[in-house]
Amino acid sequence: MGGVALQKIAAGEVVLRNEATRVAWTVRVPAFELGVHAVTRDLYASVVGGPSGEEPVTDVSWRDALRFCNLLSAEVGFTPCYVIGDDLDAFDVVRDEAADGYRLPSEAEWEYGCRAGTTGERYGDLDAIAWHRGNSGGTAREVATRQPNAWGLHDTIGNVWEWCWDLFDPAVYGPYRVFRGGGWQDTPRGCRASARRKSHPSFRIDDLGFRLARSPEAAITAS
Repeated sequence: MGGVALQKIAAGEVVLRNEATRVAWTVRVPAFELGVHAVTRDLYASVVGGPSGEEPVTDVSWRDALRFCNLLSAEVGFTPCYVIGDDLDAFDVVRDEAADGYRLPSEAEWEYGCRAGTTGERYGDLDAIAWHRGNSGGTAREVATRQPNAWGLHDTIGNVWEWCWDLFDPAVYGPYRVFRGGGWQDTPRGCRASARRKSHPSFRIDDLGFRLARSPEAAITAS
């Protein structure tokens, strides 16, 4: 299907940080594939309907994103990754790690891909790489119109926040899921590689979308 562009990302490690608790932890990231940019309105509409455009699709919940991943996977002949139940908190969602379909990235995959080997707040000059409060004009902008990082990924900083698979902190926030990257209405503090936010899996807002990931077939076979 047109509109799905994934970049192969080699295995490595990333250090994640909870800025509130000042806790950091290192995660080993296996090889995977990550969307060159967020899912667009055009791609989303081609599967489930809705407004068209080359801007990132927004106003989609975490559960909406998983359903889209399953539908797109089935449409192109991949095995869907998710079993989605009826629990409003989504605690009954199960990921089939042997499936070869599209999925949300883990938080570690997302930050590893965003950083592209860098260790600073962001991988380049903010105005050059990101749509944010200072230059967006008050709306999401077309994908891939800012400079990519060293691995060819666009808009991991700015334009829209992006849902990840992970629970934020279930002991404190229950079902809340992570989203990353900053959006078109954020100040520079929100547009950093380490910036983390969270909300309920039913949450929808106009600066939150998602990016596709996929596990390499060789890694699936070996698992």
